[in-house]
Amino acid sequence: MLTYKSINEIVEAAEKEQKNISQIVIYEQSLQLNSSIDELYLKMSENLKVMKAAVEEGLASSQKSISGLSGGDAVKLKKHVDSGYNIGGKFFCNMLQKAIAIAETNAHMGRIVAAPTAGSCGIIPAVLLTIGEENDISEDKIIMSLFTSAAIGMVIANRASISGAEGGCQAECGSASAMAAGAAVEALGGTPKMISSACSIALKNVLGLVCDPVAGLVEVPCIKRNAMGAANALAAAEMALAGIESVIPADEVIDAMRSIGNLMPVILKETAEGGLAASPTARKLAGKILC
Repeated sequence: MLTYKSINEIVEAAEKEQKNISQIVIYEQSLQLNSSIDELYLKMSENLKVMKAAVEEGLASSQKSISGLSGGDAVKLKKHVDSGYNIGGKFFCNMLQKAIAIAETNAHMGRIVAAPTAGSCGIIPAVLLTIGEENDISEDKIIMSLFTSAAIGMVIANRASISGAEGGCQAECGSASAMAAGAAVEALGGTPKMISSACSIALKNVLGLVCDPVAGLVEVPCIKRNAMGAANALAAAEMALAGIESVIPADEVIDAMRSIGNLMPVILKETAEGGLAASPTARKLAGKILC
C-alpha cells in the first residue's frame, strides 16, 4: 500500500526532494514492502516484458475469441498503419493497435498485466511502449514511469475505486487513462505538477462512463474502450506538457469520480443489464453466447 493519500501529497514530496515521482514511490514502496529498490525495479521490468509479449500475441493472429465477439481488430489496424493511409499518423495508430492487441490477448485468455484491471489492460502499455519507440526513450525511463502510474492508481483505488462493478468504466478505463497520462508526462521529462494535471485532465474526460459489457464479457465495448483510453491519455499528457493546468485538482477529480460511481445505478456497473448490454443486438448476441 502507498502511505500517500493524495496526488497532491506525492507531488509535494517529489518537489521537496527534487526527485521524480517514480523515485519517491519506489523508495517508499521498498520501505513498505521490505524489499530492495533493485528487487522492485526487477519486478516492474518483468511487467513490462509481459506487456510487450501481450502486444506481440495480439498482433500475431486474427483468431476470434471463444465468444466470437472479438479478435483480429489489432491486425486490421496494423495493416491500416502499414498501408500508409491513416488519419492520425503512424504514432497514433501504432498506439491504438497496441491497446487493442493487448485487450484482445486478454479476451483470448492470454497473459496480461492488469493495469489496473484486466478490462483496462491495454491503455498504459499502449501509451508508454509507443512513446518509448517513437521518441527513443530508454527502457529504464519507461520502467520508472510505470511506478508513477502505479502511484496514481493506488491513490485512485484508496480514494475512489478501480472496479467497474463499483464505479463503472470510469473507474477502470478512466483510471488507466489517468495513470497512463501521468506516466507519459514523466517519461517525457515533465514536472510532478504536470503529471498531476495530466492525471486530472484524463480522468475528467471520462467521468460518468458506465460499465456495460455485452453478455457480461470483457470484450464489447471494453476492447475498443482501451483504444479510447489510450487516445485520451495522450491528449491529456500533450496538454499538460504544454503547460496547460487542470482547473480542478486531481484529488478533487478522483473524489468526484467516487461520488458519480456511488450515484450510478447498479444496472450500469458491470451487470450487463443496462447501457449497450441492453441494446437489441447485444441481447441477441448474449442469447447465442450464453444459451
